[in-house]
Amino acid sequence: MAEVGFPGQHSTTTTVTSSTAVQTNIRFDPSYIKTIPGILKIVQVLCSFIGFICILTSRLSSAPRGEFFNWISMIAFWFTGILLGFYLFHILEKFYKIPWLKIEFGFCSLWTFFFLLASILATTVHDNSYSAAAFFGFVATIAYAIDCYLKWVAVRSGGLAQGTRVVSKQTASTVESPPPREGY
Repeated sequence: MAEVGFPGQHSTTTTVTSSTAVQTNIRFDPSYIKTIPGILKIVQVLCSFIGFICILTSRLSSAPRGEFFNWISMIAFWFTGILLGFYLFHILEKFYKIPWLKIEFGFCSLWTFFFLLASILATTVHDNSYSAAAFFGFVATIAYAIDCYLKWVAVRSGGLAQGTRVVSKQTASTVESPPPREGY
């Protein structure tokens, strides 16, 4: 026998809605370089370029280790520099349907490993230019690792590279009483 006062059924309905707010016009916005991801991109571009110059100034610049370091640093320089330009001019926001955060996460994770490897190889050459390049390579490794972590967190939370996504959750509960008993 059911106790009096307890409902017969209880149901909860949860509705999740999300809306994406982006501005698709291309505009220059220098405020990005004051954010942590913007600062990281500037550090990555500068360290890649300075490391590249350090290897080029060495008398051993044509050694395979130097060529590997220069290959890694130039790809990083151009890819990250172009992305920095895309962020500064809100081009990523114009093409918000492309999974930019996943692309950046993949690139940052690979280049963290590649810069670590190239920097370790550069330390094995006993040349001052290679040592300086290795230093900038290790700094770039740290910057890419931090950026990789930030991109991973953003991908997991469903964020956008630029623009905003608002997720709202509404919960509605309904309580239904059992039908009345006959004979009471």
